[in-house]
Amino acid sequence: MDRPRPYTGGMPTRVDLSAFECSVARTLDVVGDKWTLLILRDAFYGVRRFEDFARDLGIARNVLTSRLTSLVEHGVLERVQYEQRPPRHEYRLTDKGRALFPVMLTMMHWGDTWQPEGEDAPVTIVHKDCGATTHAQTVCAACEQPMGPGDVRVDPLPPVVEELRAARRAAESA
Repeated sequence: MDRPRPYTGGMPTRVDLSAFECSVARTLDVVGDKWTLLILRDAFYGVRRFEDFARDLGIARNVLTSRLTSLVEHGVLERVQYEQRPPRHEYRLTDKGRALFPVMLTMMHWGDTWQPEGEDAPVTIVHKDCGATTHAQTVCAACEQPMGPGDVRVDPLPPVVEELRAARRAAESA
């Protein structure tokens, strides 16, 4: 598989990550753009119409059009007509789009923790069922125990990681 070439100057172009044998790279190919993530954030807040996205984000109309079109093409949003005359459409999250909710919550929590502007978080997440203020937490789907990087194994590891681990083991035993 050909790897994307690194940026070496001139006008940057978007690199297609869909060919990578990596779930993270393929996900970034769909949602790995700042504007795309902010559009999704607004969609989770309930924004559906082009003008409302444009007004809230202050995004250039051509950029918004491009990102919404891409999200529709990838099945993250669906474009639904809500008015006949004149024809008007809104953008609704699909099941595929709603599945990004934990990612958005995790990013919000990370930003509140590691990139705070003030003492308080810009928004709070309140669980409707119990009324508690909450945040995202990664737990094992099988045993429901919290998980961190040291609590999981990835099989198979990328070849470069295997090589690095072998080199570390060799250096430690020397």
